[in-house]
Amino acid sequence: MKFCFAFEPHACEHCNGFCCRGESGYVFVSYAEITALAQLLGQEVDIFVRHYVRKVGYRFSLLEKPLVSESGHEYACIFFNPSTQRCTVYEARPNQCKTFPFWEKFATSLFEEIQKECPFIKPLSSSL
Repeated sequence: MKFCFAFEPHACEHCNGFCCRGESGYVFVSYAEITALAQLLGQEVDIFVRHYVRKVGYRFSLLEKPLVSESGHEYACIFFNPSTQRCTVYEARPNQCKTFPFWEKFATSLFEEIQKECPFIKPLSSSL
């Protein structure tokens, strides 16, 4: 899949969690990801699911929490720490988080639209 942008993964170290917060949405997780997250937190899977997961159709998504920000009311992943602006489960974050911003829906999006989601992407030069 081709994308109109490039991304420097180290930019996440200087980010304020743009991909972890914003409009309400879903962070879909597999059973293996749920197990890894539960293990990281030292919890049994069933307890982890009761506290951090919701069922969406036939899939599972991490819960979100409301945030009040400078831009108004928004939502954040349940594992986003607004004080540090970091993910508290980064080591075991789901694949959906690991692959952001290289999602299929962004392959056909305008650069400016994608940059609203991730301000650290850069346009590919036409000479590449």
